[in-house]
Amino acid sequence: MSSKAAPGGGTARNTSPNYGLKFTAGVSRYPNGQIAELFLDNHKAGSAIGTLVRDMAIAFSFAVQHGADPEEIRKALCRDSEGRPLGPLAAALDLIASTESENAKRI
Repeated sequence: MSSKAAPGGGTARNTSPNYGLKFTAGVSRYPNGQIAELFLDNHKAGSAIGTLVRDMAIAFSFAVQHGADPEEIRKALCRDSEGRPLGPLAAALDLIASTESENAKRI
């Protein structure tokens, strides 16, 4: 995923370099800035991959709402030998982390 997400949430449309599929990622946050929910979808309504990525985002959202650390989940996800994400959840979380890092540099 290569687009930038909005600092407080929002969506980004991206193409996964590994699958050739288009995914949309969105995030909502608690007032303190922590991730409350992640939304993932792909460009084909009703597709199996769309269902899988939506379910993955729901499971991630439940996990962080119940105390899981999003950064630890991000680090645990599959990557290639150069550390690039292999799936859409890892790509979305990397995008969020890089946006947060860029925003922290501006402060």
